[in-house]
Amino acid sequence: MKAPRSARAASRGMTLIEILVVITILGIIAAAVAVNVVGQLDEAKVKQAKTDLHTLENCLDLYKIDKGRYPSTEEGLQAVVTAGKCKPQLKDPWGHSYVYLFPGQVHPESFDLKSYGADGQAGGDGVNADIVNP
Repeated sequence: MKAPRSARAASRGMTLIEILVVITILGIIAAAVAVNVVGQLDEAKVKQAKTDLHTLENCLDLYKIDKGRYPSTEEGLQAVVTAGKCKPQLKDPWGHSYVYLFPGQVHPESFDLKSYGADGQAGGDGVNADIVNP
């Protein structure tokens, strides 16, 4: 006995168009998630750089207490590590070295610490903007 046409059609599975529609919908969802995750990642890196700068400030203050002065620009942040009081992160979240100046340009009475942001260049906007110690 032959099955009715509608029963045979239902047992065939999904058509190519149905599969393409499902793949397209999944692609749209994946793209929306990726855009939100990438934005959060950039924001997290900026926050990490600010936290690193705060830690470096504390390490430099400990260095000053121990040595009676801040390291010179030439000695750099490596002097803090060599002194053994702290083991700070010397590279920003984008893999560039933090910039240390003593005396500072922004803080002439003490020091400047900065990250040049994602692009590693002075200036910039958004994620490429410089992050400077307060």
